[in-house]
Amino acid sequence: MTVCQLAGAETDTPHLAKAGDSGETWVMSDLLARHRAVMPSWLALYYDNPIEIVTGKGNRVTDADGVTYLDFFAGIVTNMLGYDVAEVREAVERQLARGVAHTSTLYLLRGQVELAEKIARLSGIPDAKVFFTNSGTEANETALLLATCARGSDQVLAMRNSYHGRSYGTIAVTGNRGWKNSSLSPLNVHYLHGTDRDHPAFRGMGDEEYVEVCVADLRDVLATATAPDVACLIAEPVQGVGGFAMAPEGLFAAYKEVLDEHGILFVSDEVQTGWGRTGSHFWGIGAHGVVPDAMTFAKGLGNGFAIGGVVARGDLMDGLPANGVATFGGNPVSTAAANATLDYLLDHDLQANAARLGPVLLDGLRPLAASLATVGAVRGRGLMFAVDMVEPDSGEPSPRLAAAVLEETRRRGLLIGKGGLHGHTLRMAPPMTLSEEEAREGRDILVEAITAVDAAAR
Repeated sequence: MTVCQLAGAETDTPHLAKAGDSGETWVMSDLLARHRAVMPSWLALYYDNPIEIVTGKGNRVTDADGVTYLDFFAGIVTNMLGYDVAEVREAVERQLARGVAHTSTLYLLRGQVELAEKIARLSGIPDAKVFFTNSGTEANETALLLATCARGSDQVLAMRNSYHGRSYGTIAVTGNRGWKNSSLSPLNVHYLHGTDRDHPAFRGMGDEEYVEVCVADLRDVLATATAPDVACLIAEPVQGVGGFAMAPEGLFAAYKEVLDEHGILFVSDEVQTGWGRTGSHFWGIGAHGVVPDAMTFAKGLGNGFAIGGVVARGDLMDGLPANGVATFGGNPVSTAAANATLDYLLDHDLQANAARLGPVLLDGLRPLAASLATVGAVRGRGLMFAVDMVEPDSGEPSPRLAAAVLEETRRRGLLIGKGGLHGHTLRMAPPMTLSEEEAREGRDILVEAITAVDAAAR
């Protein structure tokens, strides 16, 4: 056992910094010690020796020690265009030069209106209206407020293995125990199947049979476990923190037929799947042939600037009876960045780039599942792809091997992410400006790192 001593956390718990390359002497860096002193213990840091990213250009970043990495995680799926993009930087600089970084939604905001017009048009939702927030968590909170108010109910359907944010309400609808801090909830939540094909009850089922079983379960939940006034189903087309697990295409269309019978609203959480990242559709839910009642978004829209929001049917958005503002939501600087980011994405057809490069990455990774005992599965869609690491003897999920691969890819100059229900999934979502050369470079590093960890684990 030599590769990084197969070290690293079995979860996302931080670690002591490592001095030198020997792995024998452990010290705590000054910045890490200061971080530990003033930041909460549950604020996760990657790597045995956490890095400080100080500069970036294109799709690469450089740390405080001068080491440069190809970035395949992009600030948790957020730096959608990469780093130091002139169009975004100049748009922000123009706004700052006006001397107005903030006014609040109590005044007209030209950039906010222009951005809302674009998103409403792109949403496909009839008579759409948009409300801006600071994050995906806030966006999902807003969507839940809209739905529960419209239906006069606290009952919400959510998906197993889902993640919707870190706030009180979004934790309540998160179906991943590793991210649930409390059993207390402002909502009455029931969880549905849809991405758990490996469960013994469903193993070996084809897509059609699995969809039928999931729909039958939805009908049973509505008939036995809920009152008649369920507010909504909230679901991610591809589960982000859940390790990029995804329902078979058409499942949400089948679910929506049942929801419509009961007047239940459907909210698509597009925080990680929006803006064409999946390649095949501009919104992840498009793979299911569904237009939801509302969609939430955030992450890549600001290319690093904090912005999120909800786009919904006008009547649904207008249905809140009390006053509302967003002090920082849709502020002039963030919307300047977001307008420039969205324009760049559309002008350069980055959705097509995601569709083109997805197979380049996945075709090189899929053989690992057949050739390496430590690789349980490879999956993805567009520029969202994942590898499950498992114990070679038992096939059980292996967070320790996933952590070891993170260390190996970092050592070889590639940054990736980790997730999944058991913390055993490697997840990658590089900037959508990725070139084919960079895609092949990162893919090859990933293959080499996984192969090295596999050899050390035997």
